[in-house]
Amino acid sequence: METLSTVLPIILYILTSLLVIILIVLGIKLIRTIDKVNDLADDVVKKVNSLNSFFGIMDMITDKLSFLSDKLVDSVASLITKVFIRKDKRKDENNE
Repeated sequence: METLSTVLPIILYILTSLLVIILIVLGIKLIRTIDKVNDLADDVVKKVNSLNSFFGIMDMITDKLSFLSDKLVDSVASLITKVFIRKDKRKDENNE
């Protein structure tokens, strides 16, 4: 029993030391991995920022096309409305 009380703390100290060393190594690897992820995220941000001008141009083009199509639809709708109003006026004049 006496030997167990002297050997058990030594075994616990050794295992605790190994656990601390393993945790330190894992912590260092985790820090390196996080640094790599940060570098990758910075690279992605730079590439996205370089495409901002392209997306701005595409946005401007789509806005212009939308404006043009709205004007075209409005003019066609007003033309159709004028045609039907003229027919209605002719019918009213003929009925009187």
